[in-house]
Amino acid sequence: MKKYSSSIIVIIMFFAFWEGLARYINAMYILPSPSKIIEKIWILRESLFKVHLPATLLVTFLGLLISIVLGVALAVAMSLSENIEKALYPIVVVTQTVPITALAPIFVLWFGYSIWSRILVTILMTFFPITVNVYDGFRSTKREMEELLITYGASKKQIFLKLKLPSALPYFFSALKISVPLSVIGAAISEWLGSQSGLGYFSKRMMTQLDGAGVFAPIVILSFAAIIFVIIINVLENKIIKWRNEV
Repeated sequence: MKKYSSSIIVIIMFFAFWEGLARYINAMYILPSPSKIIEKIWILRESLFKVHLPATLLVTFLGLLISIVLGVALAVAMSLSENIEKALYPIVVVTQTVPITALAPIFVLWFGYSIWSRILVTILMTFFPITVNVYDGFRSTKREMEELLITYGASKKQIFLKLKLPSALPYFFSALKISVPLSVIGAAISEWLGSQSGLGYFSKRMMTQLDGAGVFAPIVILSFAAIIFVIIINVLENKIIKWRNEV
């Protein structure tokens, strides 16, 4: 607890300042106070937590899962073949140069307001950090260690499983910590631009009604959801990569 005491103090001071500034401005449609946002979340809890939050989480989980499968598979392929790396790595980088907000309406045009248009946006947001980080993890393997295993007669499969994979695990979890908040953002953006459910859609609907607290309410829920997911990943990382704490 002492480790995070400074952060907790800063957060309390931030929200206290926000509360005071919002009360001073006294314009709820511009800057609602934290207390009003919490009140709005409570009033709309049925709609937010039973309808819109599950819709957003479904898009987040499916998009992130597909990104993990595709990203890890591509990282493995690039680490095993230099030709594949030269052919695909530039394409992976190019995917990040196209604005997501420009592609989202195109996906809606192709797939309508179905879940797949939103999942594709989430995949584009999360695919790059997973692929690049895991690939860098494979590349971080020390060459002398690999040569040592070769002299002992280890096969390529054994080198991959015993050396490269453990080396890439910390990078994989780092990629997840980056990708989880991005997946939540991607889901919200896709819902904002084209959806009939979800927290992003709800926030957009509240904006048309000039309901400032209603706009902020889904943002607060999404932020807490992302924080919880990152904490879960940290716990899993500490349990799986025990050897790092022992070094």
